[in-house]
Amino acid sequence: MLRTIRTLLAALVFTGITLLFLDITGVLHSYLGWLAKIQLLPAVLALNTGIIIALVVLTLVFGRIYCSVVCPLGILQDIFARLHPRKNKKVGRYSFSPEVRWLRYPIFILFVIAIFAGIGSFVALLAPYSSFGRIVVNLLRPLYELANNGLASIAEHYESYAFYSTDVWIRSMPTFIIAATSVVVLFVLAWRGGRTYCNTICPVGTVLSFFSRFSLLKIHFDAEKCRNCSACTKSCKASCIDFKNHSVDYSRCVVCGDCLDSCNFGALKYGLPAKQPAPQSEVRLATTPETPSASDNAAAQPAEGTSRRTFLQTSLLLAASAAMAQEKKLKMDGGLAEIEDKVAPERQTPITPAGSLSARNMAQHCTGCQLCVSQCPNGVLRPSAGLMTLMQPVMSYERGYCRPECNRCAEVCPTGAIRPITLEEKSSTQIGHAVWIKENCIPVRDGVDCGNCERHCPTGAIQMVPLDPDNELGAYVPAINEAKCIGCGACENLCPARPFTAIYVEGHEQHREV
Repeated sequence: MLRTIRTLLAALVFTGITLLFLDITGVLHSYLGWLAKIQLLPAVLALNTGIIIALVVLTLVFGRIYCSVVCPLGILQDIFARLHPRKNKKVGRYSFSPEVRWLRYPIFILFVIAIFAGIGSFVALLAPYSSFGRIVVNLLRPLYELANNGLASIAEHYESYAFYSTDVWIRSMPTFIIAATSVVVLFVLAWRGGRTYCNTICPVGTVLSFFSRFSLLKIHFDAEKCRNCSACTKSCKASCIDFKNHSVDYSRCVVCGDCLDSCNFGALKYGLPAKQPAPQSEVRLATTPETPSASDNAAAQPAEGTSRRTFLQTSLLLAASAAMAQEKKLKMDGGLAEIEDKVAPERQTPITPAGSLSARNMAQHCTGCQLCVSQCPNGVLRPSAGLMTLMQPVMSYERGYCRPECNRCAEVCPTGAIRPITLEEKSSTQIGHAVWIKENCIPVRDGVDCGNCERHCPTGAIQMVPLDPDNELGAYVPAINEAKCIGCGACENLCPARPFTAIYVEGHEQHREV
C-alpha cells in the first residue's frame, strides 16, 4: 500500500511540474504554480518559512519522502531506473554500499559557498528542480511545440482556431548542451546505481539526510521473520539496506516502498521502530526464493530490453533533432524582399527583468530553472551564456519586447529572483535605457524618413528632432530622454535597421524608479 500511494502521488506531481514547464498558454500556472514553490531550494532562496518548516516536519515524521514524491528529478531517476531490464523483477539488481561522504559533503559545502558568493552557474548546475526544468524546456518542449504546431495546421485546415502556432527555437546553445549532458549523466547513474545522484551529489538530498536520521516513522527489520534472502537489498535503489546486519541507512532511504514489496516474509515494516530483541545464538539458514529458470529469462529479456532501448533511443533522437534542426525561416516583406534577422547587440550590462531589483539579487537567488524563460510570451527572456550567471535569465529584444502590460515572469518565479510586481510598478521601473547609434539609423544611412522608435515608445521617452538644427527640412533622428525610458526594448525590437539595430537598450546593474 505504501508503494502504491507513493507511486500515485509521485506520478501526479511529476506530471503537474512537467506540464508547468511545457505550458504555452500561461493558464496552467494558476493551478499548478504551487508545485514549483514547494520545492525545497526555491523555498529557501525565497525565504518562504512556511514551506521550509512544512518540508522539515514532513521529513522528521515520514522520512525522506520529499525525494521520491515531491522532487521531479528524484522521480525522473526512478523512471530511468525502471527502464533497466532485470533478469528477476522480484529480486532486483542492487546491493548495499556505504555512504560516499568524501564526495557528498564537499559538494554540499561548495554549493553553500556558491549561493552566498552569488556564483549562480554552479548553483544552477546542482539544483535538482532547476536541472529538471532545463531538461524539460530544452529537450521536451520543442517536441511539445512541434506537436502543437501540427495540431494548429490541422485545425487551420478546418477553419478552427482551437490551436495556434508557436516559434520553435533554441534560446541558448550552452544551456541546451548542458541539459542534454545532464539527462545523459542522470540516465547512466540511475541505470547503473539507482539513486546515486540523489544520495551523493544532490545538495537538497544532503540537507534532508540530516533530518531523516531522526524521522518518527522508519522502515525497520523484524529479525525473527527475516530469512536473510537479500531481496530487500537487491530492490533498494538507494543502496541503503544492509540485510546481513538488519540495518537501514535512514539518511539515504527515500521511503519508496520497493523493499516492502519485495519481502516475501513480512520481515520489513514501515512505522515506529520496534524494540530490538536480544541476540540469539542460533543461526538461521539463508533461503533463496524460487526464481524463474535461465531459459525463461533468456526468452523474455531480449524482446523487453530491445523494445525499451528502441523507445529510449527514438525519444532522445527526436528531442535532439527537434531542437537542433530548426531551419531558419525567411521573412518576406510583401513577398518581394527578404528581411535579415537582427543581430543581438553587445551590451556592457545585461538586462534583467523588472522585479529582479538588481543583477546581484538575480545572481544570488536565481537557480536557472528556466520557468520564466519558458513562460515569457514575447520571446524576450533567454538563458545567459556568461560564466558567473550561466543559465540565469537575461533579456534581449530580437524577437519581441517586454510589454508593460505583462508581468508573467514575476508571477511564476519560485525563488524570489524576480519578485512579484504590479503592472503599475513595472511601468515605472527602469531596467535600462535606450542608446542611439547614428551610423545605423535609416534617416542618416539611407536618407529616408523613419520615426518607428518614437511611434512605438510606450513612455514617450523618444522624440524625433532634426539631425541638423539649422535645417528643419532635413533628416530627423531620435533624441532619447533617459529619465523617462524604462528599457522595455520596443524601440530596439521595432527598429527596421538590419542586421544591426540603430537603437538598443543598455541594462542597469541596479533598477531605478522613474
